[in-house]
Amino acid sequence: MSRASTIPPSLRGRPFTRRQAIAAGLSADSLRGSRFRTLFRGVYVVGDEEPTFASYVVAALFVLPSDAVISHVTALWWYGVHIGSMWPLHFSTNTTLKTRHDGVRLHRRRGKLRPVRHDEREVSGPERAFVDSATLLPFVLLVMAGDALMHAKHTSLQALGEYCDASHIHGVVRARRTLPFLSEGAESPMETVVRLMLVLARLPMPECNPEIWHAGRFVARCDLVFRAYKVIVEYDGEWHERSRKQRQRDIERREALEALGWTVIVVVVEDLKDKREIVRRVHRAIVAHGYAGPKPVFNIMWQGWFERD
Repeated sequence: MSRASTIPPSLRGRPFTRRQAIAAGLSADSLRGSRFRTLFRGVYVVGDEEPTFASYVVAALFVLPSDAVISHVTALWWYGVHIGSMWPLHFSTNTTLKTRHDGVRLHRRRGKLRPVRHDEREVSGPERAFVDSATLLPFVLLVMAGDALMHAKHTSLQALGEYCDASHIHGVVRARRTLPFLSEGAESPMETVVRLMLVLARLPMPECNPEIWHAGRFVARCDLVFRAYKVIVEYDGEWHERSRKQRQRDIERREALEALGWTVIVVVVEDLKDKREIVRRVHRAIVAHGYAGPKPVFNIMWQGWFERD
């Protein structure tokens, strides 16, 4: 019988404590061997299983107060919104206990936590997670997180607005500042980034992923649309990976839009090396279609958001 086969099946595919391992028939000494990996003090996984984000979170809950809930950016990740850093893992508690586990930050709360149940764990509600994350994330990443939460149907612009209006917790002022820049129509983080590059440079707010129709016929669904100026901005981060047939369909779609008087600006990964030029391209296009508003402004805040190394 192989050594791996002596590991109880009940311990595979999940973190477990020393007590659980002993109850399953292992000795305490065996946990010190190479067959097991320590995630946190007294919490293990089988050594040939690569730990995931979820396994680290579940492992951390074993060593935290019983009322601990997944919170802040870690809650965003638990909802599938991978914005910001996975580390450290964030949790909230009403106790006064402290944690000395590397990679874990425990936030002590006076008010009631009011968690929700998601994927079998207690986690801060989406709106609370968004506001808590405002204490950790810069403006652009926070808008990306809000857009992604709404795209995944975890919350809505109305729900976020109502929560921010009613709350007085740390982070809510920063969260409120993002509300005018959020969009329920955003479908990818890079769409959000490109949109913010434009509007934070003082260009008009585009529609996100609306349908374009002509004479009662559907023409296309586009990323960012300046409808008043018949200008479309598309972020295409996968152009080089697409098949020849897919590329041809994209070309035909854009030609159909241009035949109806639309200007289509395509932003690819290489363009992100000069973000100001992306803004200038869009500005030139909307000006050519009648825009008479202010020129782009690349102030210190814009530079910090989009040109920081």
